Amino acid sequence: MRKLRYHLVDVFTNQPFGGNQLAVFTNGRGLSPKLMQQLARELNFSETTFVLPPQAAANDFWVRIFTPAVEMPMAGHPTVGTAFVLALEKLLDDSGPETTIRFEEGVGVIPVRVQWQNKQPALIMMSQPLPEFGPEFTHRGVIAEMLSLDPGEIDPSYPLQVVSCGLPFLYVPLTSLAALRRVKLRYDLWEQHLQDFASPHLFVFTLETELEKSAVHCRMFAPALGIAEDPATGAASGPLGCYLVKYGLIDGRSEEKVSFISEQGFEMGRPSLIHIEIEQAGEHITAVTVGGQCVYMGEGYFELSEA
Repeated sequence: MRKLRYHLVDVFTNQPFGGNQLAVFTNGRGLSPKLMQQLARELNFSETTFVLPPQAAANDFWVRIFTPAVEMPMAGHPTVGTAFVLALEKLLDDSGPETTIRFEEGVGVIPVRVQWQNKQPALIMMSQPLPEFGPEFTHRGVIAEMLSLDPGEIDPSYPLQVVSCGLPFLYVPLTSLAALRRVKLRYDLWEQHLQDFASPHLFVFTLETELEKSAVHCRMFAPALGIAEDPATGAASGPLGCYLVKYGLIDGRSEEKVSFISEQGFEMGRPSLIHIEIEQAGEHITAVTVGGQCVYMGEGYFELSEA
């Protein structure tokens, strides 16, 4: 029998039972991709990660990320949460105020900064690929009906557009927090109109927020990944920041570096706060960084006769 140990952590929160749940297997050696997928499906969190030795000597770890349904090329809260667990396991250098490590993921190398406080990981920020602005979804009435909203509750001033910083999402601006709270995804219409679009993942947001310190309030739906709704989506937060900066929806958009907080997961009872930083030179975005805090929740193990 082999024991496969994992850690449980809540990501993008400073309180237990908030943020997005994550399971981290710090020793993924010898596990087949099929078994990794089975373990992720058994745990049934939005994502589970497996840490392996790097494939290139210049990097620190190879991190494989699985939803219950598929392996992901990259993801936000799994990257941040895995770095947090590695820090707690004393697998990172905590001798200075900040440590930068390099994760190999499906999209390439992801640099991650760990800020220390009393040799404990305090804030973890991941770099994301530069944005790619994709096609617009022009049938607003279809999206409104898909979200169970009136067409007027989708903001007419801004596009419904796919943006990617490694993983594409369709961004839908809403006019109010009340409208966002009422969103209910109709899967029949999603399958008919969005399943085969440039991105099937729906990210809805409004500039009305629950908390005064937040700049934007969000929800994310990804049935194609086996995720009905996600309480905190780091991979979508970088492109969100790029969208907000490009279309002038965020204060300080003329500055070289724009920093703000996105809130998500409130409708699920798992409030999450995601730090977003966008750097720019003129009209060009030059860096995208996303991160937050984490809370350690516990550990467990699987006991398998074959692994």
